[in-house]
Amino acid sequence: MEWILDLPWNTYKESELDITQAEAILNEDHFGLDKPKERILEYLAVQTLVERIKGPILCLVGPPGVGKTSLAKSIARAMGREFIRLSLGGVRDEAEIRGHRRTYVGALPGKIIQSLKRVKYNNPVFCLDEVDKMSTDFRGDPSAALLEVLDPEQNYAYSDHYLDMDYDLSKIFFITTANALHTIPLPLQDRMEIIRIPGYLETEKMQIGRRFLLPKNISLHGLKEGNISFSDNAMLEIIRRYTREAGVRNLEREIASVCRKVARKLVEGKELDKGYSITVQSLQSYLGVPQFRYGEMEAVPRVGVCTGLAYTEMGGEILMVEAAIMPGSGKVEITGKLGDVMQESAKAALSYLRSRSALYGLRHDFHKEIDIHIHVPEGATPKDGPSAGITLATTIISALLNIPVRNDLAMTGEITLRGRVLPIGGLREKLLAAHRGLIRTVIIPAENEKDLKEVPDAVLKDMTIITVETMDEVLSKALVCNDPEKVFCRMDVNDVPLAETLLKEEYRVERRH
Repeated sequence: MEWILDLPWNTYKESELDITQAEAILNEDHFGLDKPKERILEYLAVQTLVERIKGPILCLVGPPGVGKTSLAKSIARAMGREFIRLSLGGVRDEAEIRGHRRTYVGALPGKIIQSLKRVKYNNPVFCLDEVDKMSTDFRGDPSAALLEVLDPEQNYAYSDHYLDMDYDLSKIFFITTANALHTIPLPLQDRMEIIRIPGYLETEKMQIGRRFLLPKNISLHGLKEGNISFSDNAMLEIIRRYTREAGVRNLEREIASVCRKVARKLVEGKELDKGYSITVQSLQSYLGVPQFRYGEMEAVPRVGVCTGLAYTEMGGEILMVEAAIMPGSGKVEITGKLGDVMQESAKAALSYLRSRSALYGLRHDFHKEIDIHIHVPEGATPKDGPSAGITLATTIISALLNIPVRNDLAMTGEITLRGRVLPIGGLREKLLAAHRGLIRTVIIPAENEKDLKEVPDAVLKDMTIITVETMDEVLSKALVCNDPEKVFCRMDVNDVPLAETLLKEEYRVERRH
C-alpha cells in the first residue's frame, strides 16, 4: 500500500516548450549530431500542437564516447523535465524490470517503478543505457520484459508483478542507447526508432576539445584560463597520435592528463598565475611517446597485401589483409582471430578464384600443389562480418599472380561465388576511417552509392569513390598491372561482359586440348 500511495500516478511536471530555446540548449551542450537534434525538435514541435501524444521510443546507436547518454540529459534539460538513467548492462533477471511477485521474501517492484517513485513525476525523460548489453539466463529474459515497457500501444497499461495493478507509462519519453544493433532482439528493435550517431571528424573533435573538453577540465583541476593553452597543432597531434577512437572520451583523458601535470608544476613552483603553452614540441614531455601511427597505408604497392575497411562497435577501422603462397597440398590457413562470417568470406573468395582459374592463366588444379595462408594483423582483436569479401579475394589473386595491389586504395564489399559485389553497412564510419588513415581512394559496392549522402562533404571532397558491381571491376582498379597482356590491363570497367567473353574463350581452348 505504501508503494501504491507513493507513486506519482497523475503528477506531471509542467514546462513551457520553447523550440528556439530547446535548440539553443542542444547546441550549447553538443557539437554536431544534427540528425538526433532534428528528431528531438520535431517531437517538441508536435507536442506544442497536440495536447496528448504517445511518448516516442528513441534508440541512439553509436560507438562509445560520441555523447549518447549526455544527449539524453540535454533533451531532459531542453524539455524542462526530470531525468532518469537506468543502466541495463549485465542485467540478467527479468524481475529487475517487472518486479518480483509479493510471495517472495524481500520482493520489490521493478527498476521502472522504483525510479518513478524517486523522481515523483510521471513524465520524465527515461534513459535506458546500454540496452544491447542485457543477457539471458534461467531467471528469464529481461529484453522480453522491456517489450511492454517500450511499446507505445501497450505501455499505458503496464503491469508490474509487485504492484499487480496497471500503471500508465505512456507520458514518459523513453530513450535507449546501444553500441551495436545486432545483439538487440528484433522484436525490441521494432518498437524503437533507430537514430545512428556516427563518429566525429578531426575538425569536429578539434571544436569539441576547444569549446567543451578544455574549459571543463580547466575548471575541474582548479586552474584558470591563463594557466594553460593548447596550440591548434598540439590539439591535432593529440587527436591523431595519442587517441584512436570514434568518440572523444580518450581525448578528454589526455587533456585531463596535461591539466594534472600543469597543476603540479603550479603548486611545486608556487606560481599560481603562471601560464603554460602546450605545443607539439612540448607535448611528449606531458604525454610521453605517441601511442598510434597516423596514416596507416603501406609505403609502396606490395604483392599479397590489400587494405580493407571494417565497421566495429568502436567505429570504423582499417584492416590490412595479407596472403602468402607456399608449396603444399591444398591447405588454407586463416588467422587473425576472425569470426565465422569472415572465414566464410575467405572460402567464398577462394572458390570464386578457382572457378575463374582459366581467365587468370592458372591451371584448374593449381590449388592442389600450394598452401594459402591468409592473415589479418592485430591478431588479438576479434574481427567479423562479410564486408571484407572483395579485400580477401583481391589479396589472394595478387599473391597468386604476383601482381602488387595499390597502396593508396582501400575497399569494402561482400563477394558472391559469381563475383558480384553486394552492399555493406557502416559506409560513413568506414570512409571516416579511410580518411583518418590518409587513404584517398576507396572502392565501394554500386548499391551503396545512395549512402554517400550521409558522408560529410569535408570527407568526400578529399576522396575518390569508385563504385563497382563485379569483382572484375575491382581487380582492374586495384591491381598495379603494367603488362598489356594481362586481362586486368585490357579490361574496360564500362564493358563488364568482356571478362565473361575472355573466360568462355579460355574454356573453349581448354576443351579443344
